[in-house]
Amino acid sequence: MSARHLFLMELTKLERLGDRMFVTTAGRTNDLMIERAQEVAEDLGIEYITRNKRSILSLQKMLHDACIVVGKDRLELYPFGEEEPFFFHPNSSMFRIKRLLIGDSDPFVEACQLREGSYFLDCTLGLASDSIVASHIVGKEGRVVGIEGNPYLAYLTMEGLKSWKTDVDELALAFNRIEIFQQLAIDYLRTLPSKSFDVVYFDPMFDEHIMESDGIRGLSSIALYEDVSDEMIAESKRVARERVVLKDHFRSRRFEKFGFHVQKRKSAKFHFGVIEIQ
Repeated sequence: MSARHLFLMELTKLERLGDRMFVTTAGRTNDLMIERAQEVAEDLGIEYITRNKRSILSLQKMLHDACIVVGKDRLELYPFGEEEPFFFHPNSSMFRIKRLLIGDSDPFVEACQLREGSYFLDCTLGLASDSIVASHIVGKEGRVVGIEGNPYLAYLTMEGLKSWKTDVDELALAFNRIEIFQQLAIDYLRTLPSKSFDVVYFDPMFDEHIMESDGIRGLSSIALYEDVSDEMIAESKRVARERVVLKDHFRSRRFEKFGFHVQKRKSAKFHFGVIEIQ
């Protein structure tokens, strides 16, 4: 069974999180867009609404819901009352992989000590930027699993990874190897056997927001805020063979609270914390 089918099966079992949604098409639509919009609505178990030349804002006011718009090349998510959409973009992973290909280092890769064949679990997937880099490093012999609690964000990321066009072969391969599960991180961790991943990784929403790009700003309006808990760290230490890694704001109290050894970086707004598994 494909990763997509497993994802959709899991989605149907879970209560919807965050805003309700409907699906419509871009203003200049065609039969292919309408068919695709209907498929998205069926996948997510939400309503398809015919556009009929109405604005997104007017449809939202009428239905009191957020919406997903199917365009020619991408899916766009409009949070309720917002005029600017959010959509999948690989963000920093593109230039990070290009730098790795010419021999440069990457702080995330170094903190996680990833290598070919590593098993990597991303408990806060979001747009999958770090998971894409991890997938490039671990290669076909490794495994990268991403967990995302918000069903709509998880779906946009899954579809974006599948459809994003790139002429960099290494990037395309990295996209295709990522497995996505829509679930709360703590619920997924509880299901895993002990010592089943080399690295368990967290990149939670910062207490003090760092808006690195338009994509991150859009993400903050729809992301599910699941804070790191004592149980989450305990489960991560059980599941990890080598280390648990936390990326957080340099002023975050989480590092000290959970016993992470902080790898401080001059002038950086975020640090990596590591718990080595004995």
